[in-house]
Amino acid sequence: MNRRLALLAPLAFLLPFPAAAEKLPLKDISAYLNGLTTVEADFTQVNADGTISTGKIYIKRPGRVRFEYGPPDRSLVIAGGQNVAIFDSKSNQPPEQYPLKRTPLNLILAANIDLDRAKMVVGHTEDGTSTRVRAQDPEHPEYGSIELVFTANPVELRQWVITDDLGSQTTVILGEMKKGGALGARLFDITAEISARD
Repeated sequence: MNRRLALLAPLAFLLPFPAAAEKLPLKDISAYLNGLTTVEADFTQVNADGTISTGKIYIKRPGRVRFEYGPPDRSLVIAGGQNVAIFDSKSNQPPEQYPLKRTPLNLILAANIDLDRAKMVVGHTEDGTSTRVRAQDPEHPEYGSIELVFTANPVELRQWVITDDLGSQTTVILGEMKKGGALGARLFDITAEISARD
């Protein structure tokens, strides 16, 4: 060790260590999610094949979300009216649609989120910087799971990882969230979106 480092070494003990994160209780996470009414944020998505997409997400709980993908993708995913529709920008076919309740996203878009519900949470861990909660529909685990990543002080949702029914994983990383603003119903209207594209 050189002399300068030897002199500085004792000073290292005077520097504050980053506080270790404690595992957030499920009731606190449920209360946070139930408190989210509207959210607007940029997002980065890491797809199962390793490709990366970016765009803007709009959430209006309960039951509504809109993913607007930026160029070159320009696809659109809307959940509204208990359905999810995937608009492929490269196709002139109608959107692929399926029930929202068959997707893991339904777990965070539900009207009343209770992560303490029996068998809903299948993983609850903390890694020093964040708390991770993996949840699935206890009645239909075959629909896949969602792993939510939170930081504390204040509690904030940072990302989620969806594992679909085939085991493929998609990660969505959220940018700074604008919460509580007004979001028009048109953003989540699948029928209106189909009409606008005809």
